[in-house]
Order: sequence, then structure tokens, then C-alpha cells
Amino acid sequence: MMMPRKTVLILLTASVIAGCGGRNDDVTLTRLRNTSNGPDEFSIIPGKPLQTPEDYAALPQPTPGAANLTDQNPLADGVIALGGNPAVVNSSAPAASNGALVNHANRFGAAPDVRQTLAREDKETRKSYGNVNVLRILPGDDYVQAYRREWLDAYAEEQRLRNRGVITPASPPPPKE
Repeated sequence: MMMPRKTVLILLTASVIAGCGGRNDDVTLTRLRNTSNGPDEFSIIPGKPLQTPEDYAALPQPTPGAANLTDQNPLADGVIALGGNPAVVNSSAPAASNGALVNHANRFGAAPDVRQTLAREDKETRKSYGNVNVLRILPGDDYVQAYRREWLDAYAEEQRLRNRGVITPASPPPPKE
């Protein structure tokens, strides 16, 4: 028994439309997926051991959402182990000793909303690439494909600088394709 052409056409159209749905919801293009059933063992940090304080009145007031005394801070622990000042790790402002570096980096001006601007532009780029690459026939990382045009060819740039007389460090020869 053969299906009528209209039924086949309707089923084919419905399949194509269903396959195109949901592309605007998720614009993450990287195909990294956790396929295991368990937790990510690299995201779990055990807490510090509990200790009885000398004076219960000297304990800080609890602040919801803030860090606990038993929370690990690997960055600050590493700074302490190397003889540094752990207060610098928790500071949001640059250290006074880095004033010259900050001034040099800001010599041409700095946009205060640069992070928000870059996040918006990145989302637009990923979304526009996702609209073009609907079929996804070949395997690969879509994020890499979306930004391939913006990659810097290190070997061509090195050659350009050498042609202008800029001294560049030695580098390995370009890979053969």
C-alpha cells in the first residue's frame, strides 16, 4: 500500500520544521557534553576541617551567600604557600604597585563596558553562525568554525614583521597541510 503524495509531503515538511526549532534558545556552539551519570570530579573541592573556636563571641556574623571559614580558596592558599599576601587575591582593585602597568594599558582610553560589549558581539556572532550552519553534517567544533575568519595566522604575521625590519624571536617552521 502506497502513501499518498500529500501525506509524504506533510510529514517531510513537519520533519524539516521540527529540525529547525530551538536554534535561538541555545547559542553555545561548542560541542562539549558530559555523558557520564556521575558528578564532575574536578568541580568538587572538599572543605577545610571544622575547628572549635577559642571564643564563640569572636566568631563573625553569618552572611548568607558569603564564604564560610571552612571553604577552600586554592588561589589564596597557593599565594600563602609561595610567601605572598593573600589579601591581594581578594582585592578587586589593582595593587598600587601595578599603577604604572595600569596607566600604560589605559593610555589610549578604556571603555568601561568592554566586557558587556564583547559578550553581546560574541552572542551575535555565534547566533548568526548557528543560523547558517543548520544541517551540521560534518563533525567538528562549531565555535572554532564560527571564529575561523578572525584567527591570526602567526606565521604570516611573523613574516610581515620581519619584512618591516622588526626583530622577532625564532619560531618553528609552519606545519605542512
